[in-house]
Amino acid sequence: MTPRKPRTAKPARAPEATLERIASEALNIDTLKTRNSDSLDFHDVAVWRLKEALEAAYQAGLSAASNTHSK
Repeated sequence: MTPRKPRTAKPARAPEATLERIASEALNIDTLKTRNSDSLDFHDVAVWRLKEALEAAYQAGLSAASNTHSK
């Protein structure tokens, strides 16, 4: 008999408000909604701003995980 692969849980989605806040504060992007316009949907972003956004997302994940474990 072949051993079964363990089921992997689907990663939780980040709260939309958190993503919108990070996009706004770190990347100066007004909305993450698709607007079907290249000039509105594509943005030039400096690497240091992208790094700032990734660090904010990482910290938000750490906070969410610690809140889950402390309950």
